[in-house]
Amino acid sequence: MVNCLRGRSASGADRRKKRNQVMDMYEGKHVAKKSRKAPKMPKLPQKTVLIVLAALIVLVLLVLLLKSSSGKSREEAASSAEEAVSSSVLDFDPTHTEETDPANFIRSTSVQVDDVTLESIEDYTPAGKIEFGSGSDYTSVEGIVTFRGNNYRNAPVYGTADIQEKKLEKAWTFSTGSLSYQDSTWTGSGWVGQPLIVKWPASVKKHMNMEDWAKEDDDLVEVIYATMDGNVYFFDLDSGKQTRDALNLGYSFKGAGALDPRGYPILYLGSGYNSYNGTSHVFVISLIDFEILYEFGANDPFSYRGSLSFFDSSALVDEATDQLIYPGENGILYLIKLNSKWDADAGTISIDPGPVVKWRYESTRSSTASYWLGMEDSAAIIGGHAIFADNGGNLMCLNLNTLELDWVQDTLDDTNCSPVVSVEDGHPYVYISTSFHYGWRSTYEATIPVWKIDAENGEIVWQTDFTCYTEEGVSGGVQSTAALGTGTLDGYLYVTVAKTDTQNHGCLACLDVKTGEIVWQHDAYYTWSSPVCVYDKDGTGYVLYCTYGTTLYMLDGLTGEEVDKFDLKGGVEASPAVYDNTLVVGTRKELIWGIRLT
Repeated sequence: MVNCLRGRSASGADRRKKRNQVMDMYEGKHVAKKSRKAPKMPKLPQKTVLIVLAALIVLVLLVLLLKSSSGKSREEAASSAEEAVSSSVLDFDPTHTEETDPANFIRSTSVQVDDVTLESIEDYTPAGKIEFGSGSDYTSVEGIVTFRGNNYRNAPVYGTADIQEKKLEKAWTFSTGSLSYQDSTWTGSGWVGQPLIVKWPASVKKHMNMEDWAKEDDDLVEVIYATMDGNVYFFDLDSGKQTRDALNLGYSFKGAGALDPRGYPILYLGSGYNSYNGTSHVFVISLIDFEILYEFGANDPFSYRGSLSFFDSSALVDEATDQLIYPGENGILYLIKLNSKWDADAGTISIDPGPVVKWRYESTRSSTASYWLGMEDSAAIIGGHAIFADNGGNLMCLNLNTLELDWVQDTLDDTNCSPVVSVEDGHPYVYISTSFHYGWRSTYEATIPVWKIDAENGEIVWQTDFTCYTEEGVSGGVQSTAALGTGTLDGYLYVTVAKTDTQNHGCLACLDVKTGEIVWQHDAYYTWSSPVCVYDKDGTGYVLYCTYGTTLYMLDGLTGEEVDKFDLKGGVEASPAVYDNTLVVGTRKELIWGIRLT
């Protein structure tokens, strides 16, 4: 789905008890010692012998008691260590109900391994068992390494803001450009357009093709921004000064890309449209010297969508199995064993991909005219299960270790927002909405639900409806990804909805996560940009969001009261990221902004 403006055209089940995954890390091995004959002792009176024996018994009991206490401490320490690794790995074993049976929505699925199509999915053997932890466990890198931060897609902000004046102030700007191909021109930063932000360790920076001043700055935080003019830009978060030359790849980039969560200097980046350089595809890039380590996805013959090869999704990497997980708009989910090697001393990075696994599907209502196959959202992952939506209105839960679908829920329309995972009282839920694609359900007005989904079975817990409008090429509804409040904003979900009262109108709605009730609503120009929640050092929560009407708003997260606003001099489709006190976002008017929260 492409167009010039955009860059492409109930109650849940009972809560399951958590599995006790803590295993004893100590085997308690006993090493036998050789016995030796005791030396002969002088014979003692019987009374003395009894006293000595009693004392020995007491001593033995004390030793046993101490050992028991010490053993318990070791077991507790072992449990703590294990919990540190799998603290929030859920006992997640999803299944479907009659309503969410994949057979209701999906006609077929198939798998290819290294270009060989398996006769049956049951023949598939994974390269290693994928088992993600919680979103907070995804990376130890200081920064934002993928769209919305992690595998739960709930962390577009890193750090804490020091907000005193409650003002939005310009820190810096940088001018980008445009890229044309045939009859399309792509300008500035488009949907979803989120920057990546990272503080590299000095041991990594010293090997990079950075400016000397950037390498020497111990406090440097680097912004990495792929834009629709075909470039990837690199900035100092504080000043906006370029830390290295732009990387020109010659393709329009709408998605955020992703950095390796292990801290390896690798950028995974898919293009969103073809160019005069060739067919759109995915690049795997060394951030040491910009070497292209690997490319895939162009004109994939395994795709049911022919030559369409667009990649707006932001990838995830499973650290334990060294596998890249990358959905494509071509209707294929790629699972690639990277066989990566990073030598921190020598400053060398390499990958040797294989096996390359591809999963595809056919939907019961998809056609070349409507309800297309393919994924433009970024997958969320709980444990070993990926949750993602497609252009055809299917929200799918896929077992990444068997490549069999667990459940499918109907999302009615072209769904581009990414699912957001929330674990509430030990039970996982997904928040998602959908867009209003012109002509599929209507050419004028349609209902846009925001759903809370039980991740265990795909059933709808609640839905809150908005009436939206649309036009050809500029969809109404929800194109953005929701923001979950934490801390003082715990219990609230923030969603931007486009074209709610008129074609140009939109809102940011604050919903109660328990009931779906609208707590408050801020009305403004429509937006596809995703909101972010930031917190000051006192824990006060604010919600920030950008509109296509050029305005960045800062709202009180509890009341919706407008705290401040800032004119970005251009419409915004991209989603911001925030590191401490600095927000970064690009506009369609070819400007990247650094905004200070003061």
